[in-house]
Amino acid sequence: MSLLDTRERRRTPATAPPVAARNGLWQRIRAAKWSYVYLAPMAVLLLAFVIYPIFASFGYTFYRWNGIGSPGEYVGLDNFRQILHDGIFWGAVKHTFLYAFVLVPVQLLLALALALVLNNPKLKFALFFRTVYFIPVVTSAAVVGVVIQLMLANFGDSAGSLLAKTGVTNGHIDWLGDPNTALAVIIAIGIWHTLGYNLVYFLAGLQTIPAELYEAAKLDGCGPVQSFFRITIPMLRQVGVVIVVLAFIGSFQVFDLVQVLTGGGPYFATEVVNTYIYHLAFGGAAGAAAQPDIGLASAASFLYGLLLILFSALQVLALRRISRRRTAANQ
Repeated sequence: MSLLDTRERRRTPATAPPVAARNGLWQRIRAAKWSYVYLAPMAVLLLAFVIYPIFASFGYTFYRWNGIGSPGEYVGLDNFRQILHDGIFWGAVKHTFLYAFVLVPVQLLLALALALVLNNPKLKFALFFRTVYFIPVVTSAAVVGVVIQLMLANFGDSAGSLLAKTGVTNGHIDWLGDPNTALAVIIAIGIWHTLGYNLVYFLAGLQTIPAELYEAAKLDGCGPVQSFFRITIPMLRQVGVVIVVLAFIGSFQVFDLVQVLTGGGPYFATEVVNTYIYHLAFGGAAGAAAQPDIGLASAASFLYGLLLILFSALQVLALRRISRRRTAANQ
């Protein structure tokens, strides 16, 4: 066999088209047709109730319209100009971001600590405790808001009266009627209400960590604290990123809890963007407009959507940068 023959044989596989190139897009779709069939209903619902309303409402931003009949008064960009110069809108944005940036870190720390405790195989009645912590998640936020409102009411044997009688507080405090305490109460209730989601996510992540890693670390002389920082945290990193993203997305959607507890008051101290948009669209004493204005509400929704897109992009870039740094450090 000559050297030329050897070169020719080596060239033969290189000239053959790869399998992926031979399989076109249509062939790959056809191979996974049942997957697309299962995904189709959710895609249709997403297009009908999420994507289409976003684009449809954009047209209303150029009109002054109370929602009855057809929009007729064209105002151009006046709705955007009015929203951008509205101090209540920026106050609502501030309250929404404050709610998210306080709730998410506190809730994730509590959820991780509880997940570590509940993941202990020696813990008795672990299933009972998991159920107890998850029950608030399946309870309607409106029901939770009504119950908490009655507990903190100014009349009867409420929690405020009990705290005043036992000397914990100096007299009765109107927790939801005081602008200095109302938002803090809502954040605390929000942390408790959705804690179960993140608890389940962390539990699922902890149960994927092989027990052999902890046994090997124990043989090497690592204590519980060292095992936590050197095994648990690194192994939960990818799950933790998803949990952080989902927690921020959920916290930016806060609406029903605020609407039921305070309606955005007192004096707009708890107004978040979603209640602000609701009050613009349907009116209300706590809203910025006495009369409903779908055009203003659509303009506020569009601007808030842009803010969330910008925040999400910054979040993704920051997480990607952190991941690259850690990958480079490990190499």
